[in-house]
Amino acid sequence: MRKIIAVWAAKLASALSKLLGKNGSTIPGTVALKICPDILSRMSKDIDKGIIAVWGTNGKTTTNNMIYTVLKEQGYNIVCNAVGSNMLSGVVSAFVSYSTLSGKVKADYACLEMDEAYARIILQYLTPNKIVITNLFRDQMDRYGEIDTTISYIQKALEKAPDATLILNGDDPLTASLGKEHKNTLYYGITENLGLNLNETREGRYCRFCGTELKYDFYQYGQLGKYRCDKCGFKRPIPQYDGKNITSDDYVSFDVSGTHVDLPCKGIYNIYNALGAFALSDSCGIEKQKIAEGLHNYKGQSGRMEEFTIGGKLVVFNLAKNPAGFNQSIGNIISEKRTKDVIIGINDNDADGNDVSWLWDVDFEKLCDPSITSYTASGIRAKDMGVRFKYSGVDEKKLTVGGDMKQDIINAVKGKGERVYIVINYTLLFSTKKILKELEEEL
Repeated sequence: MRKIIAVWAAKLASALSKLLGKNGSTIPGTVALKICPDILSRMSKDIDKGIIAVWGTNGKTTTNNMIYTVLKEQGYNIVCNAVGSNMLSGVVSAFVSYSTLSGKVKADYACLEMDEAYARIILQYLTPNKIVITNLFRDQMDRYGEIDTTISYIQKALEKAPDATLILNGDDPLTASLGKEHKNTLYYGITENLGLNLNETREGRYCRFCGTELKYDFYQYGQLGKYRCDKCGFKRPIPQYDGKNITSDDYVSFDVSGTHVDLPCKGIYNIYNALGAFALSDSCGIEKQKIAEGLHNYKGQSGRMEEFTIGGKLVVFNLAKNPAGFNQSIGNIISEKRTKDVIIGINDNDADGNDVSWLWDVDFEKLCDPSITSYTASGIRAKDMGVRFKYSGVDEKKLTVGGDMKQDIINAVKGKGERVYIVINYTLLFSTKKILKELEEEL
C-alpha cells in the first residue's frame, strides 16, 4: 500500500509541476522517496531483460539516449531518465513516470544515466547488468574534488555490481583502468590518429597502478589517445569496437564491426558516445545494421548541439559543464568556417558548482579567431567570464559583458555573424532553451 500511495502522490506532484511550468524531472522521485524509501528496489524488480547504467563525466546523457533510441526502435519497452536527471530522485522519477497507478512497471529494459557520485547510492536499490563508462575528467571540484575522488566513488559502485558487463572507453586511461580487474569487460575506442593536435589540459597523466607518467603515441583530445606505461605495462587495450574511416564534416560518420554509421550529430566526442551505444546494443544481441539505423535516427537532447532559427539566422546551442566539455565546444565553433557571434553563459548555482576557477583551465585562447565577430559573457558570473575573455586575448572591441540572456541572444542574432553559437553550463540550460523557443516565434 505504501508503494501505491507513493506512486499516486508522485504522479500528482508531476502533474502539478507541469501545470506550474516547471521541468519537474526530480520532484516526483523526491515525493515518492519520502513516502516509500525503498520504492526503487521494488520497482526495479519488474524489469524483464536487464538494467543498463551509463556513467561518466561527459557524454552520458547522449550515450544513454542513443542506447534508448536503438532499443526503442526494436520494439522494447524501456524506462529511461532521458532528460538527464541522474541522481536518486531523478531515477525514481523515471520509474514512476512509467509505472501504472498500482506501481507496476512493465518494461523490458531500464536505461539509466547516473551521476558518478550518486551511482554508489543508486546501486543500493538496483543492480545493473551492463554499465557503460564514457570518460573521466575533472568536474565541479567543490562537489567531486579531484579526479581520484570521482574514481573512488565509481569503484565503490562497481563493488555492488561484480557480475555486470563493463563497456569502457579504452582510449581514456582513467576509464580503462577500471576494467583491469573486472571479469566481464568490453572496450571501445578509435585506433587511428585523427590528427586533431589539440593543446589541451590533460587529466590522468600518470599511471594509476604505479604512478609513472604515461607515454602517448598520439592524443585524440583531453587524455584520450594511444598510451602506455613503460614501467608496469599498463596500456591502451585493443578495443573490440574500433571506430574506423571517420569523417567529420557537417556531421560525423564511421565504421565499426564491419558496419557503417552515419550520425545526425557534430563533434568527434559524439563518435565516442555512439561507439559506447553500439557496443552496449551489440552486447544485447541487436543486429548490427539495426543498431546503425537506430543511431542514425537519434535526435539530440536539450542543449546538445541543438539548433534554432531566429530572425533567419541559425543559432547553435550547447551545454558544457567542465573544461573538457568547453574545449570540445570551442573546437566545434572554430571548425565552423562561417562568421559567427559567440555567447558563453556561466552560472554558479549548486548544480553548476560554486567555484568557477575552472574557467582558467578552458582554452578560450582558441576563440581568438577572425571568423568570430563578437563575444558576449552572460549568466550570473558574466563578469568573471568577461575577465577570462579579456585574458584570453580576444579583441576587447568585440567583447560585451551582459547577463540578461534574452537580450544577449537578441543582440547576437542582430550581429554581423552568419551564425550564433551559445555555450552554457547546467542551470542555464532550461531557461535558455525556453528563451530560444520564444525568440523563434517572436523574431
